[in-house]
Amino acid sequence: MDIYLMIATIIVALTLIGVVLLQGQNSGLGSAFGGDSSIYRTRRGVEKTIFNMTVVLATIFLILSLITVMIQ
Repeated sequence: MDIYLMIATIIVALTLIGVVLLQGQNSGLGSAFGGDSSIYRTRRGVEKTIFNMTVVLATIFLILSLITVMIQ
């Protein structure tokens, strides 16, 4: 059981890394330091799908990590 959780965590982590790298360059911390923060943009199409995938994968990663720690 432990090995399956570890493998699932690794797969989710690698997928999460890939999805984060696919996100646009303009959605970073640049707006926090004064860059284009006055323009409100909504996510549409592929950008919205990738953002939602990031949130879902991060949640799954968190849950798998907590389960792994509780089992050990």
